[in-house]
Amino acid sequence: MKIRIEISKEDAALIKAALRELPDGEPHSNSHGRLNLHRLAALLLEDVALAIRRPGSWEGANMLRLLECHGYQL
Repeated sequence: MKIRIEISKEDAALIKAALRELPDGEPHSNSHGRLNLHRLAALLLEDVALAIRRPGSWEGANMLRLLECHGYQL
């Protein structure tokens, strides 16, 4: 599925700055390769899906915790 979101230019610049600071890592040392904005969005959305698909997974549990911090309960 393809989605389109809009964020402020300021947030986009800050996110891109954060992504530039992430190390490349060794091959196969991370789940999505070198992150860019699209891969970051996919990673985060996949973790929401993991919260339902694999209850108790650390990725899903941490995403649920993040959502709870924003006032959303699953």
